[in-house]
Amino acid sequence: MLQDRFGLPVTIAAPQSLDAYVAGVDRLLSANAGAEALLRQAVEAEPRFALAHIALARDAQLWGRIDEAKSAAARALDCAAGLSERERRHVEAIALAVNGQPTRAMDAILAHVRDYPRDALVLSLLLGVYSIPAFSGRPDHHEAQRALLEELAPRWNEDWWFLGYLGWSRVETGDPEGGAAIIDRSLALNPRNAHGAHSRVHAHVELGEAEAAVKFLTAWLPSHDRASQLCCHIHWHLALFEIDLGRPERAFERYRAEISPETATSAPLPTLADSASFLWRCGVYGVGPQPLPWAAVAALAERAFPRTGLTFADLHAAMAAAATDASALERRIAELQRRADDGSLPQGQVVPTICRGLGAYARGEFSEAATLLDRAMPDLTRIAGSHAQREVFEDTLIAACLRSGRYARARELLTARLARRPRALDRTWLQRCA
Repeated sequence: MLQDRFGLPVTIAAPQSLDAYVAGVDRLLSANAGAEALLRQAVEAEPRFALAHIALARDAQLWGRIDEAKSAAARALDCAAGLSERERRHVEAIALAVNGQPTRAMDAILAHVRDYPRDALVLSLLLGVYSIPAFSGRPDHHEAQRALLEELAPRWNEDWWFLGYLGWSRVETGDPEGGAAIIDRSLALNPRNAHGAHSRVHAHVELGEAEAAVKFLTAWLPSHDRASQLCCHIHWHLALFEIDLGRPERAFERYRAEISPETATSAPLPTLADSASFLWRCGVYGVGPQPLPWAAVAALAERAFPRTGLTFADLHAAMAAAATDASALERRIAELQRRADDGSLPQGQVVPTICRGLGAYARGEFSEAATLLDRAMPDLTRIAGSHAQREVFEDTLIAACLRSGRYARARELLTARLARRPRALDRTWLQRCA
């Protein structure tokens, strides 16, 4: 029987279909452009290739094309009869996630990877900042991902995809130096692994290496396809490094060219998160043009996420509403509060609390903003995202403390962050506390 790249048997008659499938899955796992075209080649050669159909479903889901994803998942399930147990469970587990059943999907995926630890596409649903565990509301999702990967590591050896995520999990759980070393092994095996490059950037963030990060990305980005899933987000990281290095004009040029909803090529969720958090940071740091160009971000939030439910989107939509439309912010907060009260919001009260804090900050009510955001800090990891993404809320809290005269609290927060890694802005803010 034919096998995929991970040594798993695949029930298929056409070798050329398998070749296209393997190449397409590698594009998907490395966040490179071209996965969809390769997977469509696979199903053209073998129309009932269930694994290729479910991979297409996952690709569409990542791009926010949910109806298309569900249709592809239904096709995969229809083609799964007669497959091996591994292939059938592979299809069923991913289909649960695509069809919006995260709890059942989590159970199915965990059971599957225990039996088939090298089934990468299924395992990938448990990894990263937009994974099922990250969106579950559990505060220890970073630690859970690291524990799972370290448990599975003996079965993987030197695989570029696995090493990239293993290193990232260590970066996000307090070991950026150890994580960076593992990620470097991943990139040596596959320099074009965008997830690996992105993970390496996170190591630079946690180590406070802004200059080194700019050097790395300046060399890595030019050959990366702009149509790739992570391209705009990696530009977002580079823009933030430029701000840290005192070059806000250069950062804003990058925002206009690569990150803004008017120019971004990424899916709706990362486009909203990147553009809203960039502009919000500019407001908090006091950089960029005045007024800041919030209109396109607010329009994206209302168009792509008109109702609450995807917490990470809600929080960034709240930034845009706080900057442009107080009534839209109040409507979103009211709906989030209803969900938190009835138990249908996995992240709980932390979400409406942060949104209220953002609104208070936008209104200039800095003491109220500091109180609300400080209340949210113990549960901040529940909102998903990475340390680098969540830092915008910590920055807003520190700025609110400084603006409301809560210097002792600002000093406490800044001292703790500087003990973890250097950052020029934190040193400047700490001097203000004096």
